[in-house]
Amino acid sequence: MLAAFLSAGLVIVAAACSGGASPVTSPATGPASAPATGAAGAAPAGAITPAKNLTGAGATFPYPIYSKWFDAYNKKTDVQVNYQSVGSGAGIQQLIQKTVDFGASDAPMTGEQLKSAPGEILHIPTVMGAVAITYNLPGVSTGLKFSPDVIAGIFLGNITRWNDPKIAADNPGVNLPDMAITVVHRSEGSGTTNIFTDYLSSVSPEWKSKVGTSTSVNWPVGIGAKGNEGVAGQVRQTPRAFGYVELAYAVQNKMSYGLVKNQAGQFVEPTLDSTVAAAAASASKMPDDLRVSIVNAPGENSYPIAGYTYILVYKDQADGSKGKALVDLLWWGVHDGEAYAKDLLYAPLPSNVVTKVEAKIKSITFQGKPLYQ
Repeated sequence: MLAAFLSAGLVIVAAACSGGASPVTSPATGPASAPATGAAGAAPAGAITPAKNLTGAGATFPYPIYSKWFDAYNKKTDVQVNYQSVGSGAGIQQLIQKTVDFGASDAPMTGEQLKSAPGEILHIPTVMGAVAITYNLPGVSTGLKFSPDVIAGIFLGNITRWNDPKIAADNPGVNLPDMAITVVHRSEGSGTTNIFTDYLSSVSPEWKSKVGTSTSVNWPVGIGAKGNEGVAGQVRQTPRAFGYVELAYAVQNKMSYGLVKNQAGQFVEPTLDSTVAAAAASASKMPDDLRVSIVNAPGENSYPIAGYTYILVYKDQADGSKGKALVDLLWWGVHDGEAYAKDLLYAPLPSNVVTKVEAKIKSITFQGKPLYQ
């Protein structure tokens, strides 16, 4: 799987937005051709002709797979999807302002955000991914182990040096240098940050009371960088750095990343299988609106810093042609598009979640009439 991912050619740091936007114009090639339509199939065109252009904005977390999806879908249908990788917070705002056809976020919208929108917004889970703890420590490769109190302690500013006794206790036999830790975090509203701070709040009462969970927080320490691309680049170029990025960015950029102690007391590597395990352990918690957290999931094999990523759409579409194109794209994505997930280190949706997503897609309307036919 790793070899297949690396051969995909996604130079993710190079995809970083200059001034914030990074349209999908020439994504990497994945499998030789788009997979055949699955049993569920794409929705037929019906009476409304789908538009040939869609715009979206938001999360950098799923940018690698969305790049692949939108390229494959364009080859299949001639529909051009221009996706701006600007962060979940910006994507939500652009959707609320209706300057894009869809938003994308790793953080479910809050009740307040949903109320501020000029219409009902649906959450469509697309894939799941892991947030990796990354570091740049000369002489030390991938494989350092981190307990929850160590990760929280570093981001709270309570643990400041690499040879701290708490880090050493998790890593016996490793020669940890007496060097200051440089913390790197996201600088903008970010769904990856929401997943990460949700995790910190679930394992650290001090973090929960002092900082909390959000797409954007007041970081006690560290330097900020924009996007998963920016954090990956900052960690790579800063000796002694410690940060967090979506797993695909860590692997593609050949970064060192750690094993994290989970709720069952096991040190678990962020992988496809450990992400799937976390989702399976949390499946019973998914509510009808599909907004759910899967951090710190139970189970010996569950990686504790993982989450769903969502495409956000208005339930009632203002433009029938655009709405029809969006419905067809979403249906293709959660069926045929899932075939691309594993090679890019994302976990495809479990079958029971796909069933829930199908119902959401079928509920999207134009002038009160369903667009899925």
